[in-house]
Amino acid sequence: MVRKMSIPTSKTSLLLFLCQIISALDVPLDSKLLEELSQPPTITQQSPKDYIVDPRENIVIQCEAKGKPPPSFSWTRNGTHFDIDKDAQVTMKPNSGTLVINIMNGGKAEAYEGVYQCTARNERGAAISNNIVIRPSRSPLWTKEKLEPNHVREGDSLVLHCRPPVGLPPPIIFWMDNAFQRLPQSERVSQGLNGDLYFSNVQPEDTREDYICYARFNHTQTIQQKQPISVKVFSMDSLNDTIAANLSDTDIYGAKPVTERQPVLLTPTGSTSTKVELRGNVLLLECIAAGLPTPVIRWIKEGGELPANRTFFENFKKTLKIIDVSEADSGNYKCIARNTLGSVHHVISVTVKAAPYWITAPRNLVLSPGEDGTLICRANGNPKPSISWLANGVPIAIAPEDPSRKVDGDTIIFSHVQERSSAVYQCNASNEYGYLLANAFVNVLAEPPRILTPANKLYQVIADRPALLDCAYFGSPKPEIEWFKGVKGSILRGNEYVFHDNGTLEIPVAQKNNAGTYTCVARNELGKIQNEVHLEIKDPTMIIKQPEYKVIQRYGQVSFECIIKHDSTLLPTVTWLKDNDELPDDERFLVGKDNLTIMNVTDKDDGTYTCIVNTTLDSVSASAVLTVVAAPPTPAIIYARPNPPFDLELTGQLERSVDLSWIPGDENNSPITNFVIEYEDALHEPGVWHYQTEVPGTQTTVQLKLSPYVNYSFRVIAVNRIGRSQPSEPSEQYLTKSASPDENPANVQGIGSEPDNLVITWEPLKGFQSNGPGLQYKVSWRQKDVDDEWTSVIVANVSKYIVSGTPTFVPYEVKVQALNDLGYAPEPSEVIGHSGEDLPMVAPGNVQVHVINSTLAKVHWDPVPLKTVRGHLQGYKVYYWKVQSLSRRSRRHVEKNILTFRGNKTFGMLPGLEPYSSYKLNVRVVNGKGEGPASSDKVFKTPEGVPSSPSFLKITNPTLDSLTLEWGSPTHPNGVLTSYTLKFQPINNTHELGPLVEIRIPANESSLILKNLNYSTRYKFYFNAQTSVGSGSQITEEAVTIMDEAMASRQVDIATQGWFIGLMCAVALLILILLIVCFIRRNKGGKYPVKEKEDAHADPEIQPMKEDDGTFGEYSDAEDHKPLKKGSRTPSDRTVKKEDSDDSLVDYGEGVNGQFNEDGSFIGQYSGKKEKEPAEGNESSEAPSPVNAMNSFV
Repeated sequence: MVRKMSIPTSKTSLLLFLCQIISALDVPLDSKLLEELSQPPTITQQSPKDYIVDPRENIVIQCEAKGKPPPSFSWTRNGTHFDIDKDAQVTMKPNSGTLVINIMNGGKAEAYEGVYQCTARNERGAAISNNIVIRPSRSPLWTKEKLEPNHVREGDSLVLHCRPPVGLPPPIIFWMDNAFQRLPQSERVSQGLNGDLYFSNVQPEDTREDYICYARFNHTQTIQQKQPISVKVFSMDSLNDTIAANLSDTDIYGAKPVTERQPVLLTPTGSTSTKVELRGNVLLLECIAAGLPTPVIRWIKEGGELPANRTFFENFKKTLKIIDVSEADSGNYKCIARNTLGSVHHVISVTVKAAPYWITAPRNLVLSPGEDGTLICRANGNPKPSISWLANGVPIAIAPEDPSRKVDGDTIIFSHVQERSSAVYQCNASNEYGYLLANAFVNVLAEPPRILTPANKLYQVIADRPALLDCAYFGSPKPEIEWFKGVKGSILRGNEYVFHDNGTLEIPVAQKNNAGTYTCVARNELGKIQNEVHLEIKDPTMIIKQPEYKVIQRYGQVSFECIIKHDSTLLPTVTWLKDNDELPDDERFLVGKDNLTIMNVTDKDDGTYTCIVNTTLDSVSASAVLTVVAAPPTPAIIYARPNPPFDLELTGQLERSVDLSWIPGDENNSPITNFVIEYEDALHEPGVWHYQTEVPGTQTTVQLKLSPYVNYSFRVIAVNRIGRSQPSEPSEQYLTKSASPDENPANVQGIGSEPDNLVITWEPLKGFQSNGPGLQYKVSWRQKDVDDEWTSVIVANVSKYIVSGTPTFVPYEVKVQALNDLGYAPEPSEVIGHSGEDLPMVAPGNVQVHVINSTLAKVHWDPVPLKTVRGHLQGYKVYYWKVQSLSRRSRRHVEKNILTFRGNKTFGMLPGLEPYSSYKLNVRVVNGKGEGPASSDKVFKTPEGVPSSPSFLKITNPTLDSLTLEWGSPTHPNGVLTSYTLKFQPINNTHELGPLVEIRIPANESSLILKNLNYSTRYKFYFNAQTSVGSGSQITEEAVTIMDEAMASRQVDIATQGWFIGLMCAVALLILILLIVCFIRRNKGGKYPVKEKEDAHADPEIQPMKEDDGTFGEYSDAEDHKPLKKGSRTPSDRTVKKEDSDDSLVDYGEGVNGQFNEDGSFIGQYSGKKEKEPAEGNESSEAPSPVNAMNSFV
């Protein structure tokens, strides 16, 4: 075979070698090596060129670099040195060049706008970052503008302009209504790229007053809202009706209904336009047309096709989107808007320019002294970018001269370099649309050979396969690599070996005789090194008996064989697959050492089964197909629970184990899946069966683990898919021998209940855990951290022991050991407990209060010494209470508030304080026993706050042009009241609010007469109080000025007279009695002819009504109603004539001295009014309120 490696002598092979060296330096395969090699700086992380920052947060300008030795960092700002030591707001992260500008602690982001550049420097050169332009984001408010309502005829086009504020970055625009719901968009109504809302034609449903444009500034997470825009669409019919009502002769009156119109472009305007886009960006072209019917938009590219896979249509095809544009996408794009009446088109001439982009970016160069090399920097763009070079951040024209360096346009040629030639070079490619900056270092190293492959590495290869022996190396100049076999073997040559450039030795077809030790030697002019590796050749893994094709009847059993042969030093694993997937999780599939068996085969088992054999070095597989066919018909199968096992037998009795065997009962056509074994302890819990274990259904014997001193008997339960069998008959009893306990009580604790005791508790052992008779407990304790002996006591039949006479709250070591007549349990573990707690001895000191605002204060205190707590420190309690309000100087019942602060805290917040008040507080330490003494009371005062709303607002004495307002001072003034503010505005009949008037009132006033108001007008009042802090919550009220003085008198007379109140009560009582009588009569079913009624009573007053209205066919419950007087009858047309109606409430309430008629005619007339009202068809069925009646009259 041809040898693939030769000694590098040409420049091409040198460059290939350098690439390999660079890769080794950039990818740290050997960290120790990289720590030892010098390397110029490399920028590894930097902020983006255009860096928009949040003005509310700290500015972090990233600059990270690596190098050996580690580089130092410096910055320029706007082209001059930026001395961060002179600016207290600017810090640099340790071992980093990243700047942190502290904005959140008083800095202004605008003060740090500018162009920043980072330099990373060490003794081998200097790398620079991009120019990083820092600009704070801006989200300005909308400029105020007066928006006139838009009145549009149906079918016309309309554009609602958004004109968002200019932000940085630009905002995202969307339209919503007052309910924050996005406005629906369609082919007819859509939002343009500039944010305006376009209507191709308006429809009546477009009428609304809440077209609102929103601008979302994502960088600052703010949303600005434009004032709502009103749109009112007039249909031609309604417009003609309106004009006809006002004009008798007009061209518009009688105009045609909405007419269809051919398309007209709303945007862009004109027939042509131009668009410039940059390579790699997204090209967005837009056409929005007006017309009726709504035009449809279509896009084409003149002289070509729209690019496939990169073209998308958005906004109902009004927007053409082409992603990742290139120069080939330049050209003319035509949009065509068409409806049934015609079409219109617009041509957009697109030119694709390009910011610089790399063709060949310069790459790091590692050279040996005396070698040659080149740095190539090639970029393209439109227009063609210019190339400039810098050395260590300085233009190469003014950089220190290097005789080994020659600049030739986009290439730097290095000849016969020396170690002083090491430097970092920057290539800058720029045009009017941007720039590219790349750092590439030239690192001249003189290093003896190093072999990176671990010594004595072992390679294992399967026979007849390739073997690759690594010899990763490094050196400068590049070392020569030679391979030897054996300790004293000759150099390897010949066609049976392949030598790779990276030092790897390849044996294409490894045989047994290739096994052995191989030596790799690396040498250059600075030294020589060698390394040994070892090769082992293994036998291949083979399947000597493969699985075979099988045909099996349903519910049968099938087995596939897979017998293998493998190298004795390799451990194979066998895996079975079904249809290239894992075997089903089904107990019917039994995997043996050399086979796969499937029990009770079903149709779903049909498929391909594969045996895969894996070792650490190779893998082989073989497959076979299983076909399942129908079984002969069988009688119907009855499935049931299994019969209980029988013939239980105990054998092999030992002190701690016994063998149990049984015979399974009938499985009743459902295979037994498992057996459950239970036991009974006749000695400790007779009649109670406990779960012991369970075994698979194929197993009929089991060895059971036993505990000492238990009288065992066992029973077995069989389980199949149908359910559990009845338990078997119990086995013979087996009493195990006694033994000392195996375990000690659990959950041992030592907790004192009194200051001078220690209560030791534990969970006692259960009966079968005692392991023998005479179960007792050895309780031991001693004081911790004191050289003291254990004190012990032995108790029985208890789970608690109290140690008396202990010091207060000291730690104790506690342990409890079980024992019986045969001995002790193993030595127990110790637990730490404490004797009883006592109340704390001292109060917290140095209590200080810092009032944060009018409702919140912060209290500090010094912690008490832990020794004085005399217990577990649970926290501190702060008692605080209000002494008095500073505005009222009146004391009240003291209600103390308590706040608990857990743990060893030394401060806490007191919320919910009342403003402008004097408070006291004290602090107490708390342990498990209770509270310690209180600290001395600390007095503090809260500042003023805003007051509560006035306690009431009454409006009285309405006249034609004035109202009297009376009010009460706020229940909680929260300070010294400075004034009141009254605002009021009129309300018209459509509940629209008029102009708002504001009045300031001195704090010592409690009433006000408002004059010069409009007559018969409803007003809404807003009233609040102020302190020096601000305004409190307001109280609102409404009132009406009267129409004239007579009406005012009527209102006062009726509303205030006792006779009127009595009259209303009498009317209500009469109506109630009538309703009850009607209800009783109707339940009796009492209907009878009117004629009989008249004959019985012969009432002459009924006759005129009969003559006027005719004879009624039936009359219901007439005997319970008084007949109406003639003057109060209702005409047949169900209307009341003005001259005939004498039952107005206003008339009754007009005279103060009006008298009742003795015959109750007032009541009769009032009742007549109530019967007439339903005939009007628009009145309430309820009895009218006199006040409502007056208001409705006014």
